[in-house]
Amino acid sequence: MGAMAGQCLPSLGRVKLTDLIASEGLPSDTYKISVSTLSQSLTQFAAVIIQLPASDGALLRSGLESAHLYFHQKASYPNAHMVHNHDSRDWCRTSGYYAEPQLCQETYDFRPGLTPTEPNNNTMEYPPAGLPDMFPLLARVARDVLDAITFSLNLRSSAFNGILDNVPLRNREISSSVLSVCCHSSRQAFQGQQHGLTTQDDGQLVMFSDHEHQVDKGLITLVKSDKPGLHIRDIHGNWMLVDADLGPHEAIVYPGLALYYATAGYVTPATHRIDAGSLHGYGRCSLAFKLMPKSMASLSVSEMSAAGHGIEAQFQLPILVDDFMQRTHPIDQLHNRQSFQSYNFPVAQDGSLKSLVKRRKPNTRCKPLPPSKRLRLEAQRVLKERVQEIADKKGIKLRFCSLKECESHIQSLDSPCGSIRMEIGWPPGVPFVHPHDLPNKAKLGFLEAYEPGWTASQDVESSLIENGQASQYPSNCKSLFALKSFEVNCWV
Repeated sequence: MGAMAGQCLPSLGRVKLTDLIASEGLPSDTYKISVSTLSQSLTQFAAVIIQLPASDGALLRSGLESAHLYFHQKASYPNAHMVHNHDSRDWCRTSGYYAEPQLCQETYDFRPGLTPTEPNNNTMEYPPAGLPDMFPLLARVARDVLDAITFSLNLRSSAFNGILDNVPLRNREISSSVLSVCCHSSRQAFQGQQHGLTTQDDGQLVMFSDHEHQVDKGLITLVKSDKPGLHIRDIHGNWMLVDADLGPHEAIVYPGLALYYATAGYVTPATHRIDAGSLHGYGRCSLAFKLMPKSMASLSVSEMSAAGHGIEAQFQLPILVDDFMQRTHPIDQLHNRQSFQSYNFPVAQDGSLKSLVKRRKPNTRCKPLPPSKRLRLEAQRVLKERVQEIADKKGIKLRFCSLKECESHIQSLDSPCGSIRMEIGWPPGVPFVHPHDLPNKAKLGFLEAYEPGWTASQDVESSLIENGQASQYPSNCKSLFALKSFEVNCWV
C-alpha cells in the first residue's frame, strides 16, 4: 500500500462506491486500496470515476431521459423571467427552470426546501421526473467521497459535517446543495443570441465554451451525462476528456473551491470546460449534483492544522461561506499551486508519515490577530451561524438599534426592540445592536449567550476589556471567555 500510494495511475481512476463506504473498526484492504486510488486520481487528474450499483445507474439513465422530455416540452422561447442573471448573491437560492440563450443551454435546479413557481400564473413548477429520488442518492455518494478524502488526509471521521446541511433538513430549512439537470439545444428561439457557436460545412451548429474554463465553488461535484463533453485539466495542464468511456452506472466526481480552502490547498479543485458537440435539436444532457457548504457556516483549516498539516498564510483566517461564494477567485493561481505531495493517504504508522506531511513550525514573522479583532470576528461568525438561524426559523427580520438609543431600550419593558430580543433569546443587559458595533465587554455577554462552552480566561482580560467598560453592563456580561476554536496560528 505504501508503494501504491506513490505510484502514478495510467488513466483516470475508477472506484466502486460500495468499496468506498467506511465501516466501524479497522479499515479493510479493499477500503484502503479504494481510498488510495481515489486520492491518486484526484492528485493527477483532479477527477475520479465512481461506479454506482446497477439499480442506481438505472435511476440516473431514466432521469436523463425524463430531462430530455421535460426540456422538449417547454415553451419555445424563454421569457425574461426565465433567463439566468448570474447574481452571485443568489448562489444558494436558485431553483426551477432558467435558460441561457447565449450558450444555447437550458437548466432546471432542484433544491429541497425551495418550491419554484411558474412566472406566468404563479402555480407550482414541477421538476423533471426522478429528481426528488436522485437528490438523496447523489448526496449520499458525494458525502461518502468526502469522507474518503478526509481519511486520505488523516483527518478525523466526518470532519466536514459541521459545514454541511442537516440530514434530514429541519423545518423551513433550504438545501444548500443542488441537483441541476442541463441540456444544450438549438431552439429556433436561441438563434442570433449565441456566443461560442460556429457552423460546420454540413450546416450543423457546433458549441464551444463561452468561457474557456471554470471552477465549481462547492465541495464535491458529481456529473452524469448522456454524451461525452466534459474536459478537465490535469496536473500537467493538459485537457482530458473524462466522460468518454463511462459505463451506464458510472459518474464523474471532482472537487471544488470550498474543499480547496477547507483543506488549505491540499485538494486542488478541478478546472473544467464543456464541449456540447454538434447541436441538432437537443444536444448533450447532463445531471450535476453539487455538495455545497451551508451559507451561514465558516470555512476553516482547523481540522487540517489539528492533523499536523502545514498551513500557508492565505488559508489561516476562517471565511464565511456566503462571503466566499460571492468572491471571484483567480483560476490560474489555483491550478498552478503544487500541493499534491501530501495528498496520499498514509498507511504506515512507523514514521514514514514524515515524508508525506509537513510538520508545523513556529514562524516568528507571522503574528496572530489581536484579541480584540479575533473577538469581533468571532461575534460576527456567531451572528451568522446562530442568531440568524434562530431569526429565520421564527420568521423574524433583524433590525438592529444604534448603540446610543438602545442603552435606554434595555432598561424598558416596552421598548421597540424588546419583543425581538425576547423571541431570539438576546442576552439581558446587552444592547440590541450589530455585534460588530458592541463594546468588547458586551461582545463577551453576547457570545456567552449563543456559544455555550467558553471558559474563563485571565490572560486576555487586559486586551479584551476597554477602559471604563466594566461598570457599564450588568454582572452577567462580566465573565471573560477565551476563543476556544478561533486561534489563528502561523505555520510554515
